[in-house]
Amino acid sequence: MTRRIAAIWSMVLLGALAHADGMGTAIERYDATLAAHVDSQGLVNYGALKAAPEDLDAYLDSIAGVSADTYATWRDADKIAFWINAYNAYTLKAIILNYPIRSSIFKSVLYPKNSIRQISGLWDGLEWSVMGKKMTLDHIEHQELRAHFDEPRIHAALVCAALSCPPLRNEAYRGDKLETQLDEQMRNWLANPTKFKVNRADATVYLSQIFDWFGGDFVGKYGTTQAFQGFDQTERAVLNAASQFVSDADASYLRTADYDLDYLDYDWTLNEQP
Repeated sequence: MTRRIAAIWSMVLLGALAHADGMGTAIERYDATLAAHVDSQGLVNYGALKAAPEDLDAYLDSIAGVSADTYATWRDADKIAFWINAYNAYTLKAIILNYPIRSSIFKSVLYPKNSIRQISGLWDGLEWSVMGKKMTLDHIEHQELRAHFDEPRIHAALVCAALSCPPLRNEAYRGDKLETQLDEQMRNWLANPTKFKVNRADATVYLSQIFDWFGGDFVGKYGTTQAFQGFDQTERAVLNAASQFVSDADASYLRTADYDLDYLDYDWTLNEQP
C-alpha cells in the first residue's frame, strides 16, 4: 500500500513538473507578447501584434497540445489560469486575424465600426484548438471556467477586447500567483469610473453590465444576508464583492448608504492603443 501511495504521488508530481516545464517556456512567450503589446491601461497595439505574432502563436500551439491526462494533475488554480490565458490569447488571435476590423452597415447600427462585435461568430462560431479539441470562446468561458470552478473573479480577468471590458493584464496568469492577480484585477477594474462609479449626488451606484450579465456567479462566494438590505440576493452578492475591492470610502457607502443601482452603458469599441 505504501508503495502504491508513493507511486500515485510520484505521478502527481510528474504531472506538476510537466506543467511547470512543458508550459513554462510557452508561458514566457505569452508573457513576452503581453509585455510588448499591452500597455499599463490594458490597451493593445494590434497592428504591432499582427506584424509579429510568433510568440503568441507558439503559446497557442502549446495549449493545443496539452494532454487531458496532464491537465488532470494540475491544481484548480493552474487550471483556472490556463483557461483565462487561453480565452484572452485566442481573443487576441481572433482580432489580429481580422485586423483592421471591417465593419458592416447592419452591425454598425448597433455597435461601433471599430469593434469586436463586427467579427461574425467570434464567441460561438470560430473554433480554436485547446487540449486537442476544437472549442469556441463561449465554450471556454461557460463550459469550462464557469461550469467547473466557483471563481467569480474570472469576470475581472476575461477580456473580450472592448473598452468596457476589464483591463487586459500585461502578464500571463499563473496558478501560483492567481489569488494576487485576480484580486488586483478586481481592484483595477473597479477603480475605473467608466466601469464602476458611486454618485453620491444622485444616490446611485453604477456598475458594469458584466455584473448584470453574470451577477449570479458571485452568490456562491459573496452571497450575504447581513448587509445591503433592499436588494435581491444577486445584487447583495455583487455589492458585497465590490465592497471588498474599492476604496474604504466607497466600501462604507456601499454597506451603509441608501442608494439605487444602475448599470453603465457598455462601450464595445476595440481596446486598441491610440
